[in-house]
Amino acid sequence: MMKLNGWCRAGLLILMCSGVATSLLAQTFRTLANFDGTDGTYPEATLAQGTDGYLYGTAIWGGNFSCWAGCGTIFKITLQGEITTIYTFCSQPNCSDGAEPYGGLIQAMDGSFYGTTYAGGTGACSDGVIPGCGTVFRITSQGQLTTIYNLCSHADCSDGAEPLSALIQTPDGKLYGTTANGGEYGDGTIFEITAKDDFRTVYSFDLNEGATPASREALIGAPNGDLYGTTARAGASGEQFQGGTVFAIEPFGTFTTVYSFCTEANCRDGSDPLSGVIQAADGNFYGTTVSAGPDGHGTVFEVTPDGNLTTLHNFCSQPNCTDGSLAYGRVIQATDGNIYGTTHSNGLYGAGTIYELAPRGGLTNLYSFCSQSGCVDGAFPFAGLLQATTGKFYGTTSSGGTDGEGAVFCLDLGFGPFVTFLRAAGKIGQTSGILGQGFTGTTSVTLSGIPANFTVVSDTFIKAIVPQGATTGYIAITTPSGVLKSNVPFQVIP
Repeated sequence: MMKLNGWCRAGLLILMCSGVATSLLAQTFRTLANFDGTDGTYPEATLAQGTDGYLYGTAIWGGNFSCWAGCGTIFKITLQGEITTIYTFCSQPNCSDGAEPYGGLIQAMDGSFYGTTYAGGTGACSDGVIPGCGTVFRITSQGQLTTIYNLCSHADCSDGAEPLSALIQTPDGKLYGTTANGGEYGDGTIFEITAKDDFRTVYSFDLNEGATPASREALIGAPNGDLYGTTARAGASGEQFQGGTVFAIEPFGTFTTVYSFCTEANCRDGSDPLSGVIQAADGNFYGTTVSAGPDGHGTVFEVTPDGNLTTLHNFCSQPNCTDGSLAYGRVIQATDGNIYGTTHSNGLYGAGTIYELAPRGGLTNLYSFCSQSGCVDGAFPFAGLLQATTGKFYGTTSSGGTDGEGAVFCLDLGFGPFVTFLRAAGKIGQTSGILGQGFTGTTSVTLSGIPANFTVVSDTFIKAIVPQGATTGYIAITTPSGVLKSNVPFQVIP
C-alpha cells in the first residue's frame, strides 16, 4: 500500500503580528494565538465555527503525550484569541484513540463534532512510527472523545486506510468521508457512517478514475444530492503519480469523473489537486492544483458540472512569484462574491500568501507572510480560510510565530456580519441549525420570505424548522440590531 509522505506532510510556519494594518484594502491582519507544542504543532486544516461561537480546529502534531513529535490535538479558540486544548491524541494505550488529525472538524446536528485521524486506532497496519491506519471519531465541545470506527479493520484494508479529509453530513444525517489509501485497489475510498455509527465503504478508487483523495477538506454536497471531491493523482492522464481528478458520486454509489487533470499538452491544465472544490453561486466548481500549469507551480481553476475546465490563474506568473505557489487549501467564495485562498509558498517574502481572485478578473495578493522580521507574523499556511459569520476571515499558519509551532490569524476586510448553517439543505419539517451572533431577542426567521418556527438556543445559535411551502432561497433573521441574511441559499430538497 502506497504511503503518503513529503508533499502529503508538508506544512510548517506561523504568525504573530498584533494589529498589522496593510495598505491594499484598508484591511487589518492580526494573530489571535500562537501554538507552543504542548497545545499542538502544525495546524493544517481549515477552522470550523461552532454553535457556541468558538472556532474549532486540529493540529497534526504536538500535545502532552509522547510519540516522537506528539500525536496531535483538537483545540477551540475564541474570536478574541483565547485558545483551549480540548483533546490530545495518543492518550490511550497504543494510540488506540487515533493520532495525526490532518482533517478538520464538522459539527453535526446532534451538537457533537466529528473528524478523522490519519494514524492510530486498532487497525491492522503500521507506518513504523504509530500503530494503526486511522480512525473516525466523535467529540463533544468539552473533550469527550468516542472512536466510531477503526480503519483497516478488514483484510488488506479493503475498508480504507489513512484518512486525510474532514467529514460532511448530508440531510439524512449520514456522514461521508474519504481515505487516502486502502480499498479494493489500494488507491483510497469513499465511506459512509450512519446515525447509528454503522460503517460502509461506498466506493474504492482505482488509477483510471483517480487515486489518493488527499484533500484535508470534506466532500461537498450539491443541490442535486451528489457529493463532489478531488483525487490527487492518476485519472485519464494515465500517469500514476501525476494528474488527479474532480469527481462526483451519488449517495448510492454511482461514480462520475467530472474532469481529469494533466490531459492537456505538458499538463497546462494543472496537476495534483490536493485541495477539495467548492460550488460557487454560479453553479460551477472552483479549486486549485499544486503543480504543473503553464508556469509549473499550480493553478486556480473553474470547472462546469459537465466537465469544461477554465484556468483562472497560474501561480508564479507574476515576477519573482509574488502571487504565491502551492495552494494546498481549498478556496472559498466570500460574501462579496469573490474567491479567496492561501498559498503555502512564495509571495513577497517566500513564505506564502492570502489572495483574492475575482471570478473573471485577476489575482490580488492581500497579504504575504513573513513580512515581519524573524517571520513573527507567520509563514507557510497550509489550510484554507474560514469566513466566520462576523464577516472576518480566520485561518492558520503551519509554522513560525513566537514559538515556531503554528498560529491562528484573523484578516478583516470590512465585510459585514451574516448567518450560515450547520448544513445548508433539508426537507420540509426538518430542523436546521443556524449560526451567527446577536440572536438574543430575535423576533422572526424566514426562508424565501416564508416564516419559520424557531428556537433561540443561544446568542450564536438558532434552531429553525423548514416551513411548509418554502423553496430554496436565503434565510433572513430579524434581531434587535437589524436583519441578518444567509451568505448562501438554503436548499429545500424533496
